[in-house]
Amino acid sequence: MLSIRPAARTDLPLIAQFIRDLAEYEKLSEAVRFDEAVMGEKLFGQSNGHGPYAEVVIGEVDGEAQGFALFFHNFSTFEGLPGIYLEDLFVRPEARGAGLGKALLAHLAALAVERGCARLEWSVLDWNAPAIGFYEKLGARGMDEWTVMRLDGANLAQLGAAARGPAD
Repeated sequence: MLSIRPAARTDLPLIAQFIRDLAEYEKLSEAVRFDEAVMGEKLFGQSNGHGPYAEVVIGEVDGEAQGFALFFHNFSTFEGLPGIYLEDLFVRPEARGAGLGKALLAHLAALAVERGCARLEWSVLDWNAPAIGFYEKLGARGMDEWTVMRLDGANLAQLGAAARGPAD
């Protein structure tokens, strides 16, 4: 039996392991740098007066956690409505084919509709043909005309410092 439940703070070690497993699958293990305690505060605590930055749901097969989805709200200025951005979706290899990936996405789609969102969107690595095929079977379409851009690390800090102006 499949079930989806909201994650709790006690699920933090499980979430951390799912993230590591996803990174290994995506050949990005070296990119995992999170501090579990900090991530726990960002997901389940009040951080700088801000509520949780993201939400997590756990997917279970016969009562055993086998996958997760981590997501947050974004906003479409063109639609004038919020959306849900799926940051990570992972199902353990031994549970694939049980319908859990579809159940997790269906859960997020239902949340998006319930919350009045215009869309549910995510990124997928271009080499991940099985995932792309799976998403397309669900009715998702690639946004080929868009390029993902990222600013991080020293470049993020440098641009952020520019907002403060020259040092006195």
